[in-house]
Amino acid sequence: MKSNPDKIDDAVLALLHLTAFTDGKGDLAATRAWKGHDWDALDRLHQKGLISDPKNKNKSVVLTQTGSKRAAELFQQLFCD
Repeated sequence: MKSNPDKIDDAVLALLHLTAFTDGKGDLAATRAWKGHDWDALDRLHQKGLISDPKNKNKSVVLTQTGSKRAAELFQQLFCD
């Protein structure tokens, strides 16, 4: 059985929403999430423009506006009644 990377990316993005938090205030505020997920999936999400580059010393990634919105939608779709 072959896995579908896009479905994996959707699940990881939804889980990033689960651990998301706001860092900073005003114009400097950013939605961040802990990056303890599959590195290949995080790299693909970065390539899709949904998160910042996960290859750094930070323990979290920044979700783009598009990524944050999509993460919330996927979380509702996959994990809520």
